Amino acid sequence: MHFYAQHPVLRLRQVAADVGMLAWTVLWVLVARAVHAAVLVLAEPGRAVEDLGRSVAGNMNSAADAAERVPVVGDRLAAPFGSLADAGGSVSGAGQTAQDAVGTLATVLALVLVVLPVGWLLLRWLPARLRYAREAGAARTLLRGTPDLELLAARALATAPLPRLAGLPEGTGAGWRDGDPGAVRALAAIELGRLGLRLPDPARTRATGVTVD
Repeated sequence: MHFYAQHPVLRLRQVAADVGMLAWTVLWVLVARAVHAAVLVLAEPGRAVEDLGRSVAGNMNSAADAAERVPVVGDRLAAPFGSLADAGGSVSGAGQTAQDAVGTLATVLALVLVVLPVGWLLLRWLPARLRYAREAGAARTLLRGTPDLELLAARALATAPLPRLAGLPEGTGAGWRDGDPGAVRALAAIELGRLGLRLPDPARTRATGVTVD
């Protein structure tokens, strides 16, 4: 496959389109990173709740251990502190759950912000680039060795816009049918021009054939 035209104007447009696609992708990746960081700020309250719950649970467990050492009534004294420690653990778990939810939301939003706009443009850009690469590669294959301009001329007759064909010298169609080299070259030039490729030099074609770089 051949991804870029030989004609400078078409090649410049192709390079600009490729650079634009890359810039579009980088832009949305940066936007997604910014949104991801902004959404993660919402996890701060959950982190604070988790820290509070962990602190309460730790303090209550320490108090329960101290209460259990009281003779006779130690177990009764420790029970309320144990309940408070369990409640602190629940609060800590709720804070962690909130953080996980915010993290998931941030990741999903970031992915959506990259996949949707980049995927939308990629579905428009990539098929066109691959189609050009296949067609240009096939045309360059026809131009290797002794160029097969007849096939390119036939392709132009079948697919070229009528205004382009009407702009050719009078009798080009009949000349192509009769195998006139000038008519064949004129039609082949239309097809190669669509792909931004150069028409082989007639002298080199007759002498040795042409290999396109």
